Amino acid sequence: MPDTLTRIALARRPHGLPVPEDFSVETDALPEVGEGEVLVAVTHLSLDPYMRGRMDDVKSYAPSVEIGGTMTGQGVGRVLKSRADGVSAGELVTGMTGWASHALLPSAGLRKLDDRLPASTALGVLGMPGLTGWVGLKEYGRPKAGQTLVIGAATGPVGSMVGQLAKAAGMRTVAVAGGAEKCRLAVETYGFDAAVDHRAHRDAASLRQALAQAAPDGVDIYWENVGGKLLEAVMPLMNVGGRIPVCGMISWYAGMDGDGSDRLPGLWRSVLVKRLSVNGFIIFDHWDRLPEFLAEVTPKVASGEIAYLEDTAQGLETAPAAFIAMLQGGNTGKQIVAL
Repeated sequence: MPDTLTRIALARRPHGLPVPEDFSVETDALPEVGEGEVLVAVTHLSLDPYMRGRMDDVKSYAPSVEIGGTMTGQGVGRVLKSRADGVSAGELVTGMTGWASHALLPSAGLRKLDDRLPASTALGVLGMPGLTGWVGLKEYGRPKAGQTLVIGAATGPVGSMVGQLAKAAGMRTVAVAGGAEKCRLAVETYGFDAAVDHRAHRDAASLRQALAQAAPDGVDIYWENVGGKLLEAVMPLMNVGGRIPVCGMISWYAGMDGDGSDRLPGLWRSVLVKRLSVNGFIIFDHWDRLPEFLAEVTPKVASGEIAYLEDTAQGLETAPAAFIAMLQGGNTGKQIVAL
């Protein structure tokens, strides 16, 4: 067993998009394992957009990362040592390890995994992102056969889950993604009916025209992952009684964009006149649905009925660069770091 662990810490609070200098690599002694705890050697880390918000010192649904603190996040690994009933050395588990080579965790926060599917799936298609798509579509999207769904960041782990579930429910599915290759993946790998490249459109008006062609009957569900010009483009296309699950707004995580004009009144008016349902949700409020989600979705992933892609960076030290690239759409599929 090693004597030390390596971790990625928050060196300073970023202004806008994070840069490498906002992170530091630290080495610490391995902690002692207390009663009810386990020591995990991490094999895979999850990188997710929400982590950008944790880097700011603002009040939110979860605590901010402290300066010098380990970057937060879920990981998968093998138990090196256990002082907890029901957890043995050598078992594969997932929990909130943070960006680190090793993690000391309470056994109550762990989920045991098996080896029938790759361990990394517990961080993506069968983890928090997959659960987010499954719960959000069921509870707030309320899919109906024959209606139309539009979703941004469509080839990411949340977007691809939502798209595939909506398609299985009989909906027309329209992906919005960055670049021709991601649009191809949306259609060929994930089965979307149409895909629109947002990078091919300089403004919301142009993007709206493309979306109107892809969704000729209007939009019944707009899954909000992105914000920015996509939100502005979609709102006039929403049908009466449409639903907007608000999952994220990655285009604004590094700071609000725009030219200073206030577009909120027009967008808000659409909520009124179209009688839209707009629901913000945080997946941690629905964690009790995880067993139901796994029971339904795991066999579909194992059989290939639900497809997934992973973008894997190699080595803990690559996490900051991979995270920065992900926030700019540089990943294809779920962003993982393999240690």
